[in-house]
Amino acid sequence: MLVHIDQKSQTPIYEQIIKQIKELKVKGILQVNEKLPSVRELSSNLLVNPNTVSKAYQELERQEVIVTLRGKGTFISDQPVSNLDSKKMEELKNTLKQVLIEARYYGISKNQITEWLDELDKELGGETDVKS
Repeated sequence: MLVHIDQKSQTPIYEQIIKQIKELKVKGILQVNEKLPSVRELSSNLLVNPNTVSKAYQELERQEVIVTLRGKGTFISDQPVSNLDSKKMEELKNTLKQVLIEARYYGISKNQITEWLDELDKELGGETDVKS
């Protein structure tokens, strides 16, 4: 598994796990129906408390990124994410607004931001069908 924990990060460990699994799915590194390590396996590999991994897995399941089949394991979900509600969209918009404020403060142009977005989009696998 390609999850790495930054012990010096201000981001809680369970959030680091969530973000990295989502990124691996978006990049296509983790495929639909691919089996993930068990909570015990991943906690052992990352040297973290199993409760931390369990919390991350529970949140990923709530977000429909993964699915747990009793007795079989945890897998990357084949269901399209259906819970992108207006609250989450507003959260994402506000995050982008904060980035834009910071960029303008430092004199970064809209063209530069657009270039960065294009680079990041390519890094994450290019254009995808996104709900608007």
